Amino acid sequence: MDSLRVRIRSGASRNRFAAIAATTTLVLGLTAACGSSGGSTSGSADSGTIHVLVYGDSGNTVEQQIVDTFNKTSKVKAVLYTIPGADYQSKLNTIINTPQAPDIFFNWGGGSIAPYVKDNLLLPLDSMIAKDPGLKDNFLPSVFNTAVVDGKSYGIPMRGTQPVLLFDNKQVLASAGLSVPQTWNDLLGDVAVLKAKGIIPIALGGGDQWPTQMWFEYIYDRVAGPGLFEQALAGDKAAWSSPDSVKALGMVKQLVDAGAFGSNFDSVKFTDGGSPALLAKGRAAFELMGSWEYSTEQSSDPDFAKNGLGWSAFPAITGGKGDPADIVGNTNNFYSVLKKTQHPDAVAAFLKLMYSDEFVQAQLAIGNLPTTTNTPTFLSTSASPGYSQFQFNLVKAAPSFQLSWDQAYPPAATTTIHTAVQEFFDGKTDTNGFIQAMQSLATS
Repeated sequence: MDSLRVRIRSGASRNRFAAIAATTTLVLGLTAACGSSGGSTSGSADSGTIHVLVYGDSGNTVEQQIVDTFNKTSKVKAVLYTIPGADYQSKLNTIINTPQAPDIFFNWGGGSIAPYVKDNLLLPLDSMIAKDPGLKDNFLPSVFNTAVVDGKSYGIPMRGTQPVLLFDNKQVLASAGLSVPQTWNDLLGDVAVLKAKGIIPIALGGGDQWPTQMWFEYIYDRVAGPGLFEQALAGDKAAWSSPDSVKALGMVKQLVDAGAFGSNFDSVKFTDGGSPALLAKGRAAFELMGSWEYSTEQSSDPDFAKNGLGWSAFPAITGGKGDPADIVGNTNNFYSVLKKTQHPDAVAAFLKLMYSDEFVQAQLAIGNLPTTTNTPTFLSTSASPGYSQFQFNLVKAAPSFQLSWDQAYPPAATTTIHTAVQEFFDGKTDTNGFIQAMQSLATS
């Protein structure tokens, strides 16, 4: 796995899920637990605890397990809080600079934490790493460096790498006499066959917007290679109006017009289990989703996850500039630490567990692929060894691992990106409208 190479800006990964309703409870819970400290110290000084905030989803079982392991031997106890909901970042923003801020919080690396670094809210972890080099050396460098901002380390990898894959219902494909598409034309052919049979070719949680974005990311990469997005991210507005960009948008429209996603995709969400259910119940044949699709299906329909779920790489586009081995998605998730924590030694001890054998095995058991150097030792113990090995080989061989657009750009750009993506898919804006919206990000 040493050869894993990731083309990145300074952003990273994301897992997204479930409803927003529990967020208020989370914030109130933090308020009660942390109390008021005048904004100068974390509540952990009063309670003898460290508060760990994570994204609420099916992966929380592992996070709770690690918290429980930590608490068995630590005098300072860890308390886990979750925010269910696709707007984790915005809710985090409401508490990050208040007395209710957690000691440790889940994030997506440099792109998502850069504003907090700029505001001097985060603790550089270099001193911790100097005392325990394993906090850095036990992770793949290309992944670890995703949370390095201005030369300083601000995050320890947690969970696992999250490439976006094309998932399928094996029984649906077999019944339709189809195989996994290797090329764009194969995919269009599959869409026509499935549509004629009354099956939704591709499940899409368009109501969440970010699943729709994944189609843009892969088509742009296959048509133009990763360079176009890298140029756009660097502020080159012309990248979005280039011939390759226009061609990619034409192919997006071609797929939508072919009826690939049905007609109600904006009424479906991934975050409430809607699109995964379409796939599992055989109402749809494919879903383009991050690797967390496996743990989602495993949680809601274990038999389907074990016996009916298939996966493959995104199809190649003939004549495109992008390498068919390129992947898009999220390099990893990270834990970052608030500068005002009153228990840095306990925090360091907690973070040490992120490269423990227990952590790696627990993540593999739910279908995640940790980016620790000891991961290969345990691949055969995963929930699905074949799935874990497929991901491992895919990520290892990828010439480019392009970050999700809404994580590579600063958080303030998310709404603009999501709106542009959804409106183009819905036919509410044309090619020029999409290009202009994306070009506006260069000055936002």
